[in-house]
Amino acid sequence: MDKSHSPKIYGLIGYPVKHSLSPEMHNAAFRALKINAEYRLFEIKSEDLEDFLLKNIPIKDTKGENFFSQDIMGFNITIPHKVKAREILEKEFPYNQDAVLIQDDLYYVKLSGAINTVKRTGTKLEYWNTDAPGFFKALTQKGPLCLDFDPKGKTIFVIGCGGAGRAVIAGLGYRENASSRIYIYDNNKKVVKSTQDFFSKFEYLKDKLEFILAEDIPKVIKNCDLLVNASPVGMKEDDGSVIDRKLLHQDLYVYDVVYNRKTQLIKDAESLGLPAIGGLGMLLYQGVDAFNLWTGQKAPVEGMRKALIEAVSK
Repeated sequence: MDKSHSPKIYGLIGYPVKHSLSPEMHNAAFRALKINAEYRLFEIKSEDLEDFLLKNIPIKDTKGENFFSQDIMGFNITIPHKVKAREILEKEFPYNQDAVLIQDDLYYVKLSGAINTVKRTGTKLEYWNTDAPGFFKALTQKGPLCLDFDPKGKTIFVIGCGGAGRAVIAGLGYRENASSRIYIYDNNKKVVKSTQDFFSKFEYLKDKLEFILAEDIPKVIKNCDLLVNASPVGMKEDDGSVIDRKLLHQDLYVYDVVYNRKTQLIKDAESLGLPAIGGLGMLLYQGVDAFNLWTGQKAPVEGMRKALIEAVSK
């Protein structure tokens, strides 16, 4: 079969992935720049992840079409593979450790402990974390899907410290933009212990992070400037809010990483007149960075934003 005119294949791996809006965003970008490429969804189980990354195994996309893993020139990674994929690729394709504190891409991989963007370059796989800078851009910039909040020197409360939570903490803890204090709560004690152990390796973060218990939340949130929901609460239609509406106060900004619907948290915040935004901007900007890394071309941000807004409103 002549593949010379076949589109390059990009995609998302995870389990599950069928809910993702990434194809709408990236395929709109490929069309806008007249790039012969397609973005597809691939459900990869945990037991197949290492073979997918390091070998050339047969796979199917969610539409049932057949590929080999090495046909995919670049891909995003989502739940539950972000941390495990970093461990596999860092062992096989190690970074120059001396560069970690100099280059932003290495910084975010190290500080989040996870990766979400991979590019195939010959026999090598390059990898990044674009979630953390994507979150930070949507948090700080002005305009659609952004919150226009400056976290420098502010007190933040983050609910959820899994993969998304780590990316949020990495974005907020970034050197010159660093928040003064980040309180963290998660109802999963195992996840809390793992996250505490992970971040304890970073000396300069030691005095910034504080893990709290559920009973501490009302007292802590009173003094916070920003609340971030980095948990999955809100993804399902019948989910309530991650926090009691009565605890939201007039000086609080609210950011919810959930992007597939307006969560109860965002509804509560808006009903109180608080600045609040969902996770669609984070999805957009991590995707913009991934597109730039894969193609070497400047992503058409406005077209990607429009495609996401149209997709989520369907």
